[in-house]
Amino acid sequence: MRFVTPQWSFIAALMSVSAFGCARGPNVASDLPLRRVVVYRNGVGYFERSGKVDSEQVKFRMRGRMVGDFLATLAIVERGGGTVRSASFPIDVEDEAHPAPPPVPMPENRAQVPGRDAAEANALREVVLALDGQKHDLSIGYVAETPVWRPSYRVVVKEGNQADLQTWGIVQNLSGEPWQNVELVLVAGAPIAFQSTLGTPVVPERPVVNDQGEVIAAVPTGETSLAEAPAAAPPPPEAPAAEPEEAEAAAPAASMKKAESARGQGAGAPRPMAAPAPAAQRLAVSRASLSAPRRVSALAAVALESGNTRYALPEKVTVPDGSATMVLLLHQSVPGAAVFLFAPDPGVPDSSAHPFRVVRFTNGTSGLLERGPIAVFEKGSFLGEGVLEPLPPKATATVPFALERGLGVQSDHRYEELGARILKIEASQLWIERDQVHKTSYKVKNGGADRAHVLVKHPRAQGARLHQPPPGTEDNVGTGTALVPVDVAPFGTAELVVDERTPYQQPVGWLDPLADVSVKAYLADPRSDQKIVAALSQAWVIRDKLRDLNDERTRLTTEQADLQRSTQETRLNLKALEKNKGAADLVQKLTERLRKDGDRLDAITKRLIEIELSAREQDVRFRDAIRDITLVSPPAPKD
Repeated sequence: MRFVTPQWSFIAALMSVSAFGCARGPNVASDLPLRRVVVYRNGVGYFERSGKVDSEQVKFRMRGRMVGDFLATLAIVERGGGTVRSASFPIDVEDEAHPAPPPVPMPENRAQVPGRDAAEANALREVVLALDGQKHDLSIGYVAETPVWRPSYRVVVKEGNQADLQTWGIVQNLSGEPWQNVELVLVAGAPIAFQSTLGTPVVPERPVVNDQGEVIAAVPTGETSLAEAPAAAPPPPEAPAAEPEEAEAAAPAASMKKAESARGQGAGAPRPMAAPAPAAQRLAVSRASLSAPRRVSALAAVALESGNTRYALPEKVTVPDGSATMVLLLHQSVPGAAVFLFAPDPGVPDSSAHPFRVVRFTNGTSGLLERGPIAVFEKGSFLGEGVLEPLPPKATATVPFALERGLGVQSDHRYEELGARILKIEASQLWIERDQVHKTSYKVKNGGADRAHVLVKHPRAQGARLHQPPPGTEDNVGTGTALVPVDVAPFGTAELVVDERTPYQQPVGWLDPLADVSVKAYLADPRSDQKIVAALSQAWVIRDKLRDLNDERTRLTTEQADLQRSTQETRLNLKALEKNKGAADLVQKLTERLRKDGDRLDAITKRLIEIELSAREQDVRFRDAIRDITLVSPPAPKD
């Protein structure tokens, strides 16, 4: 498949669409010629008419449903001559003897409004602008409903992580009149625009006042506000003198900004024509690009005004009534590539086991790319279609266009708790922070002969942080997902582990093993407060002694309980053998065991008393050592 560059024209294609009927008139008409049309993405358009008038009035004819919007947004600029005094329009007055039936709610599709309401909405009304004087040079702008313009994209993937991107705009004219040689501007944005009813008379109900006298039964309480002197304005801050090094750094930055503005990706001003490239270079560009325009200066000027991206066509265009016109807005080389994306979608059942083929590219313009269909090409072949979501400037889009069954993906999930670090020490109480660790492993198998670069769209756990993510990971905070890359060798298998950690806090006792882990980690951190390190180190020597005493007490207490149980069992056995003369040897053996167990019990009891006294002493020393330690800002955790 070979792409042939067509003769460049802004009006690339005219597609006939059905209108309301051949006899349908214009929605808004006037003797003033239409000069400029701005189409938005919210169902309205801005129309500007201008010209010289040798009369005392200018007449507009419009549908009844258009009157309110016309009056609410009417803007008049006098470039010479008199001024506009007033704007008059007719209104419907009901006959009191035959009142009109209650209004029928207006459905979304106004063309299907039945009966009288439909006739009134489509009936022509005349709005007369009264002028002061005979000679006028007017420019009149207003807003009227019009179909939204819709974008369509083409992207050709090339070698070297580059791609050609085209942006087209489809404009539909259902206004009832042709837009002949108008300045056309497409706005990628939807400013608030509500339907106005200024053309419909409204008389609100008012309360009826009955004068029957009034008696005040209680004295009302008033409220007094004392006068206050106005607050003195703060002195203006003194501008710091620029350092010589900063001044030298600012100069090239300003010149670079000026140069970027002159290149004009975000500027609305026309740009000078570049010198023509050599014939060989032009031929190479023609073969590598997708219908590349021959005149770069003929592309739409992109500008950001009041938060909206505007595409202003540099040449006037004609959009016939009842038709759709497709115009080329942008064509540029952008960073891009065709890769794979594992993103399970409920609407595509097999996507839970296979990744999508996707095209990734960066919006290199200074404007917003609206949502629209996108066709993907590579090496002269059509690969598929996808939908581009709204793409801000400098952002990167990942658009699926096919499902790749040559790659298989299997996922697994496990949970554990790791780490212990000091959170704070207050009032002799230790708080630590641990991590709830969620590990998701993705096993990717490649059944093809080419190396595969796969992006895994991982759903992020709320409040968790990525722990040591692979290089190239994109953490998308707005969507709550992360794109994690993994490369798979031909006919090979690769495993990707996504580690997410959520911190949680808990109080622990000073003798708890987690306390020992967290304190020793703080003592070993060079970022720690050295005064607190010294105090904790002294306290921890005492704490280790106290811990050893408690461990010994626990061990001896367990041994004591075992010996008591053993001696009790031995006594019962001796009592059972005391009348058996033939078991003298066994009685002697059990008696010796009972004696040894008794001696060991006496030694354990003595040692437990000593441990108890020593443990109490060490506990008092430890409490005194940590009494003045306060830690509220420990170093941040390290991954």
